[in-house]
Amino acid sequence: MPGDLHSHSTFSDGALPAARLPWLAARAGLRWLAVSDHDSILSVRFALRQPVQQGVNLIPATELTAYDPARGRRVHLLCFCPDDGPALQDFCALMAGRRNAVCRQSLAALQEMYAQFDGDLAVQTASVSGVLYKTHLIRVLYEFGYTDGVYNQLYKELFGSKGGKVLHDPAYETVDTVLDVAKQARAVVVLAHPSVYRSMELAQELAAAGRIDGVEIDHPRNKPEDQQALHTLAKEYDLIVTGGTDFHGIHANHPHPLGTCRTGDSQIERILRLAQKRKGL
Repeated sequence: MPGDLHSHSTFSDGALPAARLPWLAARAGLRWLAVSDHDSILSVRFALRQPVQQGVNLIPATELTAYDPARGRRVHLLCFCPDDGPALQDFCALMAGRRNAVCRQSLAALQEMYAQFDGDLAVQTASVSGVLYKTHLIRVLYEFGYTDGVYNQLYKELFGSKGGKVLHDPAYETVDTVLDVAKQARAVVVLAHPSVYRSMELAQELAAAGRIDGVEIDHPRNKPEDQQALHTLAKEYDLIVTGGTDFHGIHANHPHPLGTCRTGDSQIERILRLAQKRKGL
């Protein structure tokens, strides 16, 4: 039976606690699930502590954020079965500090703009991970009736990449640096949703250089033409092919229930075999 290998919880910017996701996965008929929170060691530990929940097998995972300096774009890398060791721990701590610093700036600006904005509530919303995201800030305005959704027009006005009124983005390490972190953690690395950050050229480069193990193809935001090209790329370089819903619960601009996008059994087996090989098992 298949799995959903891309989902998010309150360990980062998802709306639901991680313990709820295996329940959803089981009712979607899934056998496998990866809770892959952004730059989070917590999602890795969640699966390591209890690898089977609700009859669903959990694959330890995190989604690391990087920057492609050649094109000036963010990059997301899904890392499966990484070691819970210093390399990953230090990177996650670094990104947590950077995110909190910039989101505190945005929080202060929102308190000046909205008399009813409650910064303490935003911090409370992020209490599971201790890391603030833009999602937590806009969620407060959503709950207080300023917008009719999390990622609607107000979000674009406040946090849009072009002229967002309170936008403060953290610094991201280069894709080469983050790939080195993943290698030190002995992770199986999959380039996430190449359509989202227009990363098709990068996918080709990383595949040719042998720096990624797979590509995420079945994803709600991957364009059909990119999916076709990614299948061709995967065949050329014998890459693992994954699918995942990128589930965030209500912290999304379009509904995508967990299990909407899936990874087949044969590809999951490839991930697990490669992970075991890298760990010398």
